[in-house]
Amino acid sequence: MKHFVFVLVAVCLVACGNKASKEVKKTAAPAGTVALSVSATIGVVNSDSILEKYTFAIQARETMTKKAEDARLSLNTKAKQLQKELADFQNKINNNAFLSRERAEQEASRLQKKQAEIQMHGETLENEFLAEQQKLSLQLKDSINMAIREINKDKRFLMVLSTSSLTDNVLYVDDTLNITNEVLEFLNSRIKK
Repeated sequence: MKHFVFVLVAVCLVACGNKASKEVKKTAAPAGTVALSVSATIGVVNSDSILEKYTFAIQARETMTKKAEDARLSLNTKAKQLQKELADFQNKINNNAFLSRERAEQEASRLQKKQAEIQMHGETLENEFLAEQQKLSLQLKDSINMAIREINKDKRFLMVLSTSSLTDNVLYVDDTLNITNEVLEFLNSRIKK
C-alpha cells in the first residue's frame, strides 16, 4: 500500500510540475509516512498577514468600517425618531388628545408603516454591505492569485497553500516555505504605482 501511495504522489508531482527539472525519490521517513524530495517546492501564504499588511485590504477594511458605522448611525437616528413619535402617540392616547378614534387609527397606521420602512431600510443597508464585502473579498482573492502567478513565473512552486488563524488546516510549515512577505511586497508595490 505504501508503495502505491508513493507512486501515486510521484506521478502527481511529475504531472503537475516542470517534468524536466523535478525529481522525486523516496527517502527515510517515520513509519506510516512517505518522505519526498522535490527540487520545486510548496509555498505558504499567511492570509492573516495579507489582511493586516496589504494596503488594499487595510483601505477596504477602513472603508467597510466607515460604511457600517454610517449605516448604524442612520438606522439609530431613524429608530430614535420613531421611538419619540411612538411615545408622543402613546401620550396622546393616554390623555385622550385625538379628536376621534379614526384619527388615532390613522396615526397608528402611519407609525406602523414608518416602522416597516425603517426595517426595510435596515435590510437594504445590510444587503448592500454584504454585497460590497463580497465584492472586496473577490478583488482581494484575485489580487493574491495574480501575485502568486507572477511570483511563480519561474515555476519554483508546485503548490501554494494558505494558512489562517481561522481555518488553519496546515499544522506545520517550515519558515523557508513561507512566501507571505514576497506576496505582500509584490501586492503593495503595485498599489504605490
